[in-house]
Amino acid sequence: MANNGKINNMLIPSVSKLPKHEKVDVSNKLQSGETSDFKKLLQDKIGSVKNDHGINLSVHAAKRLSERNLSLNNEDFFKIKDAIGKLKEKGGQDSLIITDKAAYIVDVNNNKIVTAIDKGSLSENVFTKIDSTVVV
Repeated sequence: MANNGKINNMLIPSVSKLPKHEKVDVSNKLQSGETSDFKKLLQDKIGSVKNDHGINLSVHAAKRLSERNLSLNNEDFFKIKDAIGKLKEKGGQDSLIITDKAAYIVDVNNNKIVTAIDKGSLSENVFTKIDSTVVV
Protein backbone atom coordinates (compact mmCIF):
# COMPACT_ATOMS: atom_id res chain seq x y z
CA MET A 1 0.00 0.00 0.00
CA ALA A 2 1.15 3.55 -0.69
CA ASN A 3 1.36 5.99 2.21
CA ASN A 4 3.12 9.37 1.96
CA GLY A 5 5.24 8.33 -1.01
CA LYS A 6 6.24 5.10 0.69
CA ILE A 7 5.56 1.58 -0.49
CA ASN A 8 6.29 -1.17 2.02
CA ASN A 9 8.28 1.38 4.05
CA MET A 10 10.49 2.28 1.05
CA LEU A 11 10.61 5.90 -0.03
CA ILE A 12 9.81 6.23 -3.74
CA PRO A 13 10.74 9.69 -5.07
CA SER A 14 8.25 11.59 -7.14
CA VAL A 15 9.39 11.80 -10.75
CA SER A 16 7.56 15.06 -11.26
CA LYS A 17 9.88 16.79 -8.79
CA LEU A 18 13.12 16.04 -10.71
CA PRO A 19 15.07 19.06 -12.03
CA LYS A 20 14.38 20.28 -15.54
CA HIS A 21 16.03 18.38 -18.38
CA GLU A 22 18.77 20.29 -20.11
CA LYS A 23 18.94 20.40 -23.88
CA VAL A 24 22.03 18.91 -25.49
CA ASP A 25 23.83 20.86 -28.19
CA VAL A 26 24.07 18.64 -31.26
CA SER A 27 25.27 21.30 -33.68
CA ASN A 28 28.69 19.61 -33.85
CA LYS A 29 27.12 16.22 -34.66
CA LEU A 30 28.82 14.32 -37.48
CA GLN A 31 27.07 14.31 -40.82
CA SER A 32 26.39 10.96 -42.43
CA GLY A 33 29.48 9.58 -44.12
CA GLU A 34 31.89 11.60 -41.97
CA THR A 35 34.26 9.87 -39.58
CA SER A 36 35.55 11.30 -36.35
CA ASP A 37 39.22 11.94 -35.68
CA PHE A 38 39.09 9.27 -32.98
CA LYS A 39 37.66 6.68 -35.40
CA LYS A 40 40.34 7.51 -38.00
CA LEU A 41 43.08 7.22 -35.38
CA LEU A 42 41.67 3.92 -34.11
CA GLN A 43 41.44 2.45 -37.63
CA ASP A 44 45.01 3.53 -38.41
CA LYS A 45 46.26 1.97 -35.17
CA ILE A 46 44.38 -1.28 -35.79
CA GLY A 47 45.74 -1.42 -39.33
CA SER A 48 49.32 -0.91 -38.19
CA VAL A 49 48.97 -3.56 -35.47
CA LYS A 50 47.59 -6.03 -38.04
CA ASN A 51 50.45 -5.28 -40.41
CA ASP A 52 53.05 -5.62 -37.68
CA HIS A 53 51.64 -8.63 -35.84
CA GLY A 54 49.10 -10.47 -37.95
CA ILE A 55 48.78 -12.44 -41.10
CA ASN A 56 45.89 -11.64 -43.40
CA LEU A 57 44.19 -14.16 -45.66
CA SER A 58 42.96 -13.17 -49.09
CA VAL A 59 39.49 -14.37 -50.04
CA HIS A 60 41.14 -16.70 -52.55
CA ALA A 61 43.45 -18.18 -49.91
CA ALA A 62 40.57 -18.72 -47.47
CA LYS A 63 38.67 -20.52 -50.23
CA ARG A 64 41.69 -22.71 -51.09
CA LEU A 65 42.30 -23.59 -47.43
CA SER A 66 38.68 -24.67 -47.12
CA GLU A 67 38.63 -26.64 -50.42
CA ARG A 68 41.85 -28.46 -49.61
CA ASN A 69 40.98 -29.16 -45.96
CA LEU A 70 43.97 -27.17 -44.73
CA SER A 71 44.01 -25.35 -41.43
CA LEU A 72 46.47 -23.00 -39.80
CA ASN A 73 47.25 -23.98 -36.22
CA ASN A 74 49.41 -21.89 -33.86
CA GLU A 75 52.60 -23.65 -34.93
CA ASP A 76 51.90 -23.04 -38.64
CA PHE A 77 50.94 -19.42 -37.95
CA PHE A 78 54.22 -18.68 -36.17
CA LYS A 79 56.28 -20.52 -38.80
CA ILE A 80 54.68 -18.42 -41.54
CA LYS A 81 55.01 -15.23 -39.51
CA ASP A 82 58.72 -15.88 -38.87
CA ALA A 83 59.23 -16.71 -42.55
CA ILE A 84 57.57 -13.44 -43.57
CA GLY A 85 59.91 -11.58 -41.20
CA LYS A 86 62.95 -13.24 -42.80
CA LEU A 87 61.61 -12.48 -46.27
CA LYS A 88 61.13 -8.81 -45.36
CA GLU A 89 64.73 -8.61 -44.15
CA LYS A 90 65.97 -10.05 -47.46
CA GLY A 91 63.71 -7.85 -49.61
CA GLY A 92 61.21 -10.52 -50.65
CA GLN A 93 57.91 -9.29 -52.02
CA ASP A 94 55.93 -12.14 -53.60
CA SER A 95 57.22 -15.31 -52.01
CA LEU A 96 56.63 -19.03 -51.63
CA ILE A 97 56.66 -20.45 -48.11
CA ILE A 98 56.80 -24.25 -47.88
CA THR A 99 55.83 -25.97 -44.62
CA ASP A 100 55.55 -29.68 -43.83
CA LYS A 101 51.79 -29.56 -44.59
CA ALA A 102 51.38 -27.05 -47.41
CA ALA A 103 52.86 -24.27 -49.49
CA TYR A 104 51.71 -20.66 -49.38
CA ILE A 105 52.16 -17.81 -51.83
CA VAL A 106 52.57 -14.69 -49.71
CA ASP A 107 52.45 -10.95 -50.37
CA VAL A 108 55.26 -10.09 -47.94
CA ASN A 109 54.70 -6.32 -47.78
CA ASN A 110 51.07 -6.77 -46.75
CA ASN A 111 51.55 -9.86 -44.53
CA LYS A 112 48.94 -11.58 -46.68
CA ILE A 113 48.62 -15.20 -47.73
CA VAL A 114 47.47 -15.05 -51.34
CA THR A 115 46.90 -18.76 -51.93
CA ALA A 116 47.58 -22.16 -50.40
CA ILE A 117 48.49 -25.53 -51.94
CA ASP A 118 48.35 -28.82 -50.06
CA LYS A 119 51.53 -30.92 -49.86
CA GLY A 120 50.17 -33.63 -52.17
CA SER A 121 49.64 -31.17 -55.03
CA LEU A 122 53.03 -29.46 -54.83
CA SER A 123 54.79 -31.62 -57.40
CA GLU A 124 52.28 -30.79 -60.14
CA ASN A 125 52.28 -27.01 -59.74
CA VAL A 126 54.35 -24.32 -61.41
CA PHE A 127 54.87 -21.22 -59.32
CA THR A 128 55.35 -18.00 -61.29
CA LYS A 129 55.89 -14.38 -60.35
CA ILE A 130 57.60 -15.17 -57.06
CA ASP A 131 60.94 -13.65 -56.12
CA SER A 132 61.90 -15.86 -53.17
CA THR A 133 61.22 -19.14 -51.39
CA VAL A 134 61.52 -20.22 -47.77
CA VAL A 135 61.23 -23.79 -46.49
CA VAL A 136 60.14 -23.96 -42.84
